[in-house]
Amino acid sequence: MSNSHAVGDSKVPETIQDKAPKGLEESLPNAVHDTGADTGRKSHAVKDAAGNTDSKVPEALQKAVPEKLEKVLPDSIHNTGGK
Repeated sequence: MSNSHAVGDSKVPETIQDKAPKGLEESLPNAVHDTGADTGRKSHAVKDAAGNTDSKVPEALQKAVPEKLEKVLPDSIHNTGGK
């Protein structure tokens, strides 16, 4: 029996899903590990008119980390409109 809280597709290996706490699973973006939870997480990268960014950080990671971590990255790597 699986202890995973996923309700949809997941890129997380099942052995890790089974051992991860529910809170950790729900903090991942649904695109990576869909638990059906609305994490409220979003990227804080500056977007152009078409909604694209020039960030070198993968979007799933942008959405998974706290905003303050995004903002400490240099704008040349991940432009949040800060510095």
